[in-house]
Amino acid sequence: MSTQRIAPGGFRELGLVNWIVCRAIARVSGVAEAHLFTTLGRQRGLFRGWLAFASRLMPGGALSRRETELVILRVSHLRDCTYERDHHTRIGARAGLDSAALARVAEGPAAQGWTDRERALIEGTDALVEDGDLDDAVWHRLRGHYAEAELVELCLLVGHYDMLATTIAALRIERDFR
Repeated sequence: MSTQRIAPGGFRELGLVNWIVCRAIARVSGVAEAHLFTTLGRQRGLFRGWLAFASRLMPGGALSRRETELVILRVSHLRDCTYERDHHTRIGARAGLDSAALARVAEGPAAQGWTDRERALIEGTDALVEDGDLDDAVWHRLRGHYAEAELVELCLLVGHYDMLATTIAALRIERDFR
């Protein structure tokens, strides 16, 4: 990845509210600066709307925290988004993902050790990222494990983290961990 295309904002670029939010996020994340947030925060009003939406998906969604992290980590693997993977490997560990689960995420739905529910979740994530759709067979497997509201959320969660991976790549946002 080349040099960042938009520098992370400071107090002047972010404004008081966004600057405070970004400082709090960095502190909770254990980093000096959360580059994704200080970069997106430069678009002040959209940033706050995005934060509200994103927080409804993670950590406030209908899917379990563990399942949410499986989806996010699978999207980050498929999109080769190191920024997302850095953060969500740590968050996933707090949600109960051990090293074996992380290895399965990288291997995909064919990996040994998934429950039927988790395998369907990973298959659905792959289909949404790779095809932008869920074929009838994948839908049927997902429908056997998830309620309608959870399936709506799955589509939005995958789409959201796919969008973030695109934004991170296009803006060349620097990693927070090295």
